[in-house]
Amino acid sequence: MANNIQVKDLLDAGVHFGHLTRKWNPNMAPYIYMERNGIHIINLYKTAAKLEEANEALKKIAASGRKVLFVATKKQAKDIVAEKAKNANMPYITERWPGGMLTNFVTIRKAVKKMASIDRMKQDGTFNTLSKKERLAVDRLRAKLEKNLGSISDMSRLPGALFIVDTTREHIAVKEAQKLNIPIFAMVDTNSDPRQIDYVIPSNDDASKSIENIMSSVSNAIIEGLSERKTGGKSDDEEDDVIAVEKKSARKRAAAVAPVAKDEEE
Repeated sequence: MANNIQVKDLLDAGVHFGHLTRKWNPNMAPYIYMERNGIHIINLYKTAAKLEEANEALKKIAASGRKVLFVATKKQAKDIVAEKAKNANMPYITERWPGGMLTNFVTIRKAVKKMASIDRMKQDGTFNTLSKKERLAVDRLRAKLEKNLGSISDMSRLPGALFIVDTTREHIAVKEAQKLNIPIFAMVDTNSDPRQIDYVIPSNDDASKSIENIMSSVSNAIIEGLSERKTGGKSDDEEDDVIAVEKKSARKRAAAVAPVAKDEEE
């Protein structure tokens, strides 16, 4: 892969710094290298391997023509994620996650269509026939819709995958994707539960340098997949790969739910 992942680059970006040991999620133990000064240090060799795996899967999803929806509403991540998603021509949510964004997608599409109809009103002159008060109200509505949904206005169907920065913060997005068997890719810090995620990238999800590093790698992989799609038609093997990604997503969630069900029986 041209998008080569170097452990030294991850180290320089501070990807290895986890949370305070007292805030850890024990399920992250396999990805933790050591504890230093009360902070967990992430094993960057595992990060590099997991990032490589995630990039390969994302590349195949992009090559298949499906969209990857990026989700990051925390202050230090939103601008970076918006920029990288735009570069890869993918939709993103960096303001508040609209409840039902996935599970009630039809309603979200109606809101997007409302935005488009306001734009048409402005183009055909209908907007100018409204009173000043009505124009102000329409403008406010348009601005609100643009802020919350502008980046997904071209998303005409459910995404092929979600990429999340900070799964603890974006837990509603995680739950909605799980309900619909949409594969979840994510930067997972030491305070989060990796069992909910199909493609875990153990990494520092708080520092902007770390987010920038992982997002650059991921967006480059998607751009690579898109360019492959342009140069040639999608093969049956690529279609099978995308189906395999989705099946892995469903299998992993079933496995995570099984122990819970067993405990409840006992």
